[in-house]
Amino acid sequence: MSFEAIENHGVIGNMRSIALVAVNGSIDFLCYPNFDSPTVFAGLLDDEKGGCFHIEPQFKKRRVRQLYLPDTNILLTRFLAEEGVAELTDYMPIGTDKEQPNEIIRTVTVIRGEVDFKMLCQPRFDYVMCGHTLSIEDHYAIFTPAGGPCPPLALYSTVPLQKQSSDITAEFKLRAGERTTFVFGGVPAPGERPETEFIEQRFHETARFWKAWIAKSQYKGRWREMVNRSALMLKLLISREHGSLIAAPTFSLPEQIGGVRNWDYRFTWLRDATFTLYALIRLGFVDEAEAFINWLKGRLGDDAERGPLQVVYGIDGRRTLDEKTLDHLQGYEHSQPVRIGNAAYHQLQLDIYGEMMDAIYLANKYGDAISYAGWQEVLRILEWLGKNWQRPDRGIWEVRGEPREFLHSRLMCWVAFDRALRLAQKRSLSAPFGAWLRTRDAIREEIFTQFWDEDLQSFVQSKGSKDLDASVLLMPLMRFISPVDPMWRSTMEAIQSRLVEDTLVFRYEAERTHVDGIPGGEGSFTACSFWYIECLARAGELEKAQLLFEKLLGYANHVGLYSEEIGHSGQHLGNFPQAFTHLALISAATYLDRVLSGTENSVWR
Repeated sequence: MSFEAIENHGVIGNMRSIALVAVNGSIDFLCYPNFDSPTVFAGLLDDEKGGCFHIEPQFKKRRVRQLYLPDTNILLTRFLAEEGVAELTDYMPIGTDKEQPNEIIRTVTVIRGEVDFKMLCQPRFDYVMCGHTLSIEDHYAIFTPAGGPCPPLALYSTVPLQKQSSDITAEFKLRAGERTTFVFGGVPAPGERPETEFIEQRFHETARFWKAWIAKSQYKGRWREMVNRSALMLKLLISREHGSLIAAPTFSLPEQIGGVRNWDYRFTWLRDATFTLYALIRLGFVDEAEAFINWLKGRLGDDAERGPLQVVYGIDGRRTLDEKTLDHLQGYEHSQPVRIGNAAYHQLQLDIYGEMMDAIYLANKYGDAISYAGWQEVLRILEWLGKNWQRPDRGIWEVRGEPREFLHSRLMCWVAFDRALRLAQKRSLSAPFGAWLRTRDAIREEIFTQFWDEDLQSFVQSKGSKDLDASVLLMPLMRFISPVDPMWRSTMEAIQSRLVEDTLVFRYEAERTHVDGIPGGEGSFTACSFWYIECLARAGELEKAQLLFEKLLGYANHVGLYSEEIGHSGQHLGNFPQAFTHLALISAATYLDRVLSGTENSVWR
């Protein structure tokens, strides 16, 4: 069976797990029972043996439209043909009960005509490394792994099921107005079976949950549909149990087809999570901010190998994320190696302290004040940073080459002390103001003198280099430099000439500089494209910013989702959907809308 491209998917989830649903009716990626659990379906990474859950009408020729039911994460796939019209509704139920079943509900409905369907459910447990046994009773099947960490799973159906080796199939016919339902998830207690009334109730509970949540959004601007979709997607990535946020629900989707830049993003990066916090606060979602801060509190007392904080954690806060390769999987379009885990947890990335302090500052501004004990941990962390901010590190892009003194890391160290000073002053907290002021100003002076290249008339990626880096686009967004400062304007011109293609922005010149220590190239980095647009808006170039923003929205997939990168032919690359991209979209949209509406001065004050 051939599987669809990355961009030909919608996602469903319950803030515990996420499934990718292709336009052909196949769930070809699912980690279960949690975001970072082993895969149950991995057809996206190996179309021969990865496994899938496929439901499809048997039309000779058809058209397909996939969409979300308004203001929800309930996905509808509609198949249209001369013989009839059929719909497949997919969702993971969620409501007020935290003990609710962790399951996928798939309902097939015929709108017109008489339609034949085929269903195939072929789970492949533990990253396709564990076999299973299968028991079946007419409408009910249980898949029991032979070992490993995976729990047994059950499939319930309102039509008869047939056993095919270790898989389940079904062939059935429905007429207009008829429907059938499949429920896939944990094995219920003995004697229990899902009932039609129960399923109908779950559907309405789930729809009400998502509609009530997105109704809290304070964004009423020009791009409401895209902003709300981004917010709904980000909510899917936030652990309901822990309050942490994963960067993406997938692993090893390549940044270049056939390349080796294939990483596992099913973890909580402090950087991504704090930027997401900022984006959600902009929309008025404060509860998520408080939940993440509570999770972050549990990390402040840690002493990681390379400093008080680690770059990336497991969603439950665990610190060891050993990186391994799955050589038995062929990879998406034969892009190997397929990696799980992420060795970046070993790295020193000094920018995370700036993002951490920005998150704490925002949480104090919009939520509860920091506790005495929490502030003592902040003092301890900043004491360490005051002694270490000049160290070479691996930077925001987690390079696997030699450590360098990266501009972005310096910038965010400045943010750490700047936000700490602001917070201490506003909350009348005790702090070593003199030492913090001296450190903040020393970092600022070094950035202007040591990371500026007279020949290029631009800020550069790292001290002593001639390389450009799109992460400098955060300088005006972090309130470090005015977007109309002559030094910034000339930096923007340099970035435009070397890293920008229309509305698409590359992180750096990967194939030319090899700064990241990894062979090959990559696509444009979509978050950087949104940063670029917001920089234009902040500099007063509103017409250009709006045009490029609306063009960039055209690179979203059919249901408004983005992966990490966009390739040369417009295809989506990297893990999908990507939190970093969607939070940058929200930031650019909210700022640009306020300026266009005249409620905010476009030039930074």
